[in-house]
Amino acid sequence: MDKIKIAVVDDHQLFRDGIYSLLSSHEHFTVILSADNGRVFFQQLEKNNLPDVILLDLTMPEMDGFEVLKKLRKDYKTIKTIALSMHDDGNYIMKCARSGAYGYLLKNTDADELVEAINQVHAGKKYFNKAISDRLINIMAIEGSTTKKLSARETEVLSLISKGLTTKEIASQLYISTRTVETHRVNMMKKLAVKNVAELIKKASQLNIF
Repeated sequence: MDKIKIAVVDDHQLFRDGIYSLLSSHEHFTVILSADNGRVFFQQLEKNNLPDVILLDLTMPEMDGFEVLKKLRKDYKTIKTIALSMHDDGNYIMKCARSGAYGYLLKNTDADELVEAINQVHAGKKYFNKAISDRLINIMAIEGSTTKKLSARETEVLSLISKGLTTKEIASQLYISTRTVETHRVNMMKKLAVKNVAELIKKASQLNIF
């Protein structure tokens, strides 16, 4: 049986070393690449010796995990990715899944689960444990409850609201009247079923609207 070739991409040296030590002791795994950010990872990739599975941190300097996922999806479709993160936020998990990640593990996962995830993903299956799956379901439920989508102009107004601009400043920047800005604000609150601007921004963030 050929060994599963693994790459570890994480900006914490101790974490990378720990993963390397753990996986190198496993007879079915071989770690062929270790990098501290996405840019270095792609520089080190050899076309004739690509990893089967990448263990990928999401928050890194230079080129973060989401940028790596985007490039992998475009240029290296055969490589499968498991995101490793400190974040158990449903938005992170959903974004990873939509960006092409095959699995998502928290960094406090145990060795047995890591091995299981690698084997499942290498076999072409998705790996999200129950806790992670529950968070995905919660986010999908929130999205499903939003029956009406915001228009492009409403999204633009909402983005400016989230940056702290006043109604007058938004109107000036978008060359519309203050009354139009207020109308957009009221319509967005109705569509997202919220009662105030703070809830509007929070709900929009959960839905990755901006």
